[in-house]
Amino acid sequence: MSLFVAACASETSEGDSQSPESSTAVHHPLGFDTSLYVADSGKVRSGDTFPALMKRYGLNPALADSLLQKGRGQFDPRKMKAGNPVCAYYSVDSLNRRLEYFVYENSAVSSTVFGCGDSLYVRICEKPVEHQMRVADVTINSSLWNDMIAAGISPLLIVELADIYAWTVNFFALQKGDRFRAVYHQSVCEGKVVAIDSVSFAIYDSGPSYSRVAIRLDQKDGSSSKYWSETGESLRKAFLKAPLKFNRISSGFTYRRKHPVTGKVRAHTAVDYAAPKGTPVHAIGDGSITLCGWDGSGGGNRIKIRHMNGYESSYMHLSGFAKGIKAGTRVTQGQLIGYVGSTGTSTGPHLDFRIWKDGVPIDPLKMEAPAVEPIRTEFRDSLTILMEKYKSVLDNI
Repeated sequence: MSLFVAACASETSEGDSQSPESSTAVHHPLGFDTSLYVADSGKVRSGDTFPALMKRYGLNPALADSLLQKGRGQFDPRKMKAGNPVCAYYSVDSLNRRLEYFVYENSAVSSTVFGCGDSLYVRICEKPVEHQMRVADVTINSSLWNDMIAAGISPLLIVELADIYAWTVNFFALQKGDRFRAVYHQSVCEGKVVAIDSVSFAIYDSGPSYSRVAIRLDQKDGSSSKYWSETGESLRKAFLKAPLKFNRISSGFTYRRKHPVTGKVRAHTAVDYAAPKGTPVHAIGDGSITLCGWDGSGGGNRIKIRHMNGYESSYMHLSGFAKGIKAGTRVTQGQLIGYVGSTGTSTGPHLDFRIWKDGVPIDPLKMEAPAVEPIRTEFRDSLTILMEKYKSVLDNI
């Protein structure tokens, strides 16, 4: 159980008297001297209610209910998460042990402390968080994850970069020698990175002729586009680069492939993404579902979506469809539509993914998706200034 290094906030419930320990909070971050008590740590179990949780640690239901009343506005038992750490602190005499304090960790930076002894109270303890600007420069040798860690960079940055480049970079097909550079801001608590607050600027290089710049600029109009290329093109495209998180590409786009089941050589105008059964599959772009059902030609459970400008996408061998998905349904980019399976003519769980433009099959891995609306004219100068500013930061590493 980690302890805090900042004083706890005082109680805010009207009518509650401060606990006797509150005057020592500066010296004892949880508001009491933990060394005086026997600690019993654990985790919230799936299905736990607050009374059941407290009963397990020795508090009767009536006192648990009183704590909930005192903590109203500070602690919502409906938001308890299974797996979150808890710790009970007991006083022990020759006859029995008594629960004095109970601590529930809301997050990496916040906990709720319950006084369970003579004075019932609830208070929130916040750890101090430091916000830092950092620069990353990672060239892939084995994997982005491993190389980030080897460079002393939190792998949480990968999640942010994957979101930024979701329309332009396939993060599951990165190559040795690919390079990511970024200027970003992170939150640090007790020496541990707990969040990536934002990425201000990033450059992805793959080979001598492929580079993608991402500059963060908010037009403050409520639009979803916040990352732009150096020319003002939105990094958000009409289509995602891939419809799922997958383990590997098991078969690519070709007009001559020996089918693994039938043994016949025929065109395979698709990309097969190998992934575990049940892996979520998402629509690559806005559109209308034209087919949702069984494909008797070997595709198994299949979904087809009609998109703008003559594009269509297809998702085959699904184990099932997401709730509410049926022919005629309008879907949005990134919406859950189904789950990876091995239905139809298939040797194992994978997604057969296809795209057509005006009825002609195209390779999803080589498709340049249409861009959304570019940055407005009045923000172009600001974009150039940010580009020069952050490029200079990276160049001076």
